[in-house]
Amino acid sequence: MRIWQADFYRRPQADAFWQLLICDATRSFEYQASCLQSEANSSWVASQIKLAAGGQLPDKIQVFRPQSLSLIEAAGRNLGINVEATRRTFALKQWLQEEYPLALDKPPPTPLPENLWGEKWRFATLSAADVEEAFSDRPIPILNMPEYLKPINLGLASTLPVPGVVIYGGRQSMRLARWLEQASPVSLSYIAGAPDGLILEAGLVDRFIVATFADREVAASAQNFEQRKQQSKGLHFLLVQPDDSGMTYTGFWLLQTE
Repeated sequence: MRIWQADFYRRPQADAFWQLLICDATRSFEYQASCLQSEANSSWVASQIKLAAGGQLPDKIQVFRPQSLSLIEAAGRNLGINVEATRRTFALKQWLQEEYPLALDKPPPTPLPENLWGEKWRFATLSAADVEEAFSDRPIPILNMPEYLKPINLGLASTLPVPGVVIYGGRQSMRLARWLEQASPVSLSYIAGAPDGLILEAGLVDRFIVATFADREVAASAQNFEQRKQQSKGLHFLLVQPDDSGMTYTGFWLLQTE
């Protein structure tokens, strides 16, 4: 499958010009073009994609910037190309950061919908070996374990502890897991404050408050969670299950801090 990463946005300090950048995951292919703001529309983007493709259109174009998504989606529809909204455009972001600091406007976090919240939650760890072995063959309704996030592909030792969060959803377990899948979880992070919080990064720029707490023991566990993420190259997990029996799992996501 031929996958491109693309960004189309106003050039910093040059509001009159828009810049289109396209690359693949290894940056062995790169293409860039600029236009006046008056020309910045989906037709122009589609024409540039055709020029960049040289007769071989990509199967998919990945877009990380919300402001770019609608124009590139429209261009993709015109050309029959699937467009995916994802933060995982590492090569493109690296290219952009070589030109100027990359900063996205992020909204303040909002609470998870009350009707979805489970009964309790906790921090947990799994060995890198168990992350894949424990879940890959189980009949889990929602399983999100991308190849590039598997511990073996990140070069992690099999005994390294991978941190995570377990939510016991009770009767809301499936509804919560389905909502999370639609929200597209990216990462979890501990934010110290009054009270402390556990924040879910999702979608392109969405942020949700998973939990707040003032307990010192929970805060210590949260700090350990962050320390372990540093040791695991940012890899962590989110597990939703009905209860703590360990018999049934509802949803499992491998996540990674950007």
